[in-house]
Amino acid sequence: MRMIREILRLHHSCGFSQKKVSKALRCARSTVADYIKRAQAAGLAWPLPPELDDDDLLEKRLFGPPPEKIRPQPDCDYIHQELKRKGVTLNLLWQEYKEEHPDGYQLTQFCDIYRQWCKTIDLVMRQEHKAGEKAFSDFAGGTLPIFDERTGTSSPAHLFVCSLGASGYTYARLFWGENSESWCTGHALAFSFFDGCVETVVPDNPKPVVTKACRYEPDINPSFAQMANHFGIAVIPARVRRPKDKAVVESAVGVATRWILAVLRNRKFFSLAEANSAVEELLAKLNNRPFKKMPGCRRSRYEEIDKPALKPLPKEQYEYMHIKKASVHFADYHVEYEGSWYSVPFQYRGREIEVRATIHTVEIFLRGKRVASHARHVFKGSRSTVKEHRPKQHQDYGDWPPERVSRWAAQIGLNAKTLVEIIMQEHEHPEQGYRSCLGILRLAKPFGNDRLDAACGRALAINACSFKSVNSILKAGLDNRPLPEKPRQLTIIHENIRGADSFQTQQPQENQNNADASNTR
Repeated sequence: MRMIREILRLHHSCGFSQKKVSKALRCARSTVADYIKRAQAAGLAWPLPPELDDDDLLEKRLFGPPPEKIRPQPDCDYIHQELKRKGVTLNLLWQEYKEEHPDGYQLTQFCDIYRQWCKTIDLVMRQEHKAGEKAFSDFAGGTLPIFDERTGTSSPAHLFVCSLGASGYTYARLFWGENSESWCTGHALAFSFFDGCVETVVPDNPKPVVTKACRYEPDINPSFAQMANHFGIAVIPARVRRPKDKAVVESAVGVATRWILAVLRNRKFFSLAEANSAVEELLAKLNNRPFKKMPGCRRSRYEEIDKPALKPLPKEQYEYMHIKKASVHFADYHVEYEGSWYSVPFQYRGREIEVRATIHTVEIFLRGKRVASHARHVFKGSRSTVKEHRPKQHQDYGDWPPERVSRWAAQIGLNAKTLVEIIMQEHEHPEQGYRSCLGILRLAKPFGNDRLDAACGRALAINACSFKSVNSILKAGLDNRPLPEKPRQLTIIHENIRGADSFQTQQPQENQNNADASNTR
């Protein structure tokens, strides 16, 4: 405004021409002419009226108020939903807007209007997730009690929640715990519920999912990684103590807690299946509830946005597989899994292997190559041995009758023979006692036949019929000490079990020494 006042003063008061004013003030001649023309149009001369000392009033007098132009407003809700689709950007939506409204806003104002609108909606809905791109999963903090009809006691059931990022479409199911099987099965059921697979799943950081948390390279649990590989998805766990990384499921967990667990809090359930039926009914209502600040509901958004973008489910049905590291037993080339034993080719004894177990099979892998496969045992203590896994000299081992083990023990002494016969008789199948018997008989190599037979006699006297007891007696040197008093009572027991031969082995100490000497000869 100071420049305009000086132009008017020099032109009207001093009589300078426009050219001379332009040179004096070092401004363009066209600018001087424009300001003089505007002043004449406004009826202004020098000196200016006192009320025009205010620059704002002078500006309005010379330039007038800006013309008001009504421009069509962008549809921010439509923009927000379209941005969830793959490849859609604000620039593309602005171009479509300009084609429909040529006199509309330019790109900068268009983007500003949308961003201001985003601040008026919920935080979860403000996140920009592409359709079919991510699913978020977690377990709710609350539980639902399941009662036992007989005892009346209750066990807590945990609620698994999985939600799609773009639409917020939610799946929920109850499990007995938050173990690896629950996490894997929960995701498999969620993808079946969604009728498709996402590209990335974002879970929390529990041990069943992440064995070792790391911001950059977390170690994914092998069982969970196998599930992800089956469905062809990537696993990107949320950062530790960063709930905003999975804000979608945090909101879904809160909604599921309010609209499922809270609703069922006063009902009594006597089975997990009954409780899950009730959860399914409430889940349908949850997904059909209309949004408060946006049109539609979770189901309608899913049908419109997420469902067309999901990848198809794999043809083969998913089966949970428990994967763990183990070592092959050095002595008998077997691997222990949940209390049962499974054979491995003897060449791999002592090696670290990977066990992959489903509900029906147990497979054993070495460096990614399968070396053994067995039907999974239901009862603990069972053994599964493939004859071809044994070395050649052991392949007839399973066909040994109990008499063969007894004859081997008789070569050491009568006490050893009696002990192995008792051990085999204590088992329903004699083969189950072979391992203990072989361990005892092989002690003859480091300790000798005489000491082993004496140790077996002491074990019989104190009724400690096991490999560990005989081994401890030999290591402690107790085999040379006198036997406890009154061994005759145990002799009668052995006599009833083994007959007259065993009775002869339990005569008084003098006859026992003679029998041992005769047996040695």
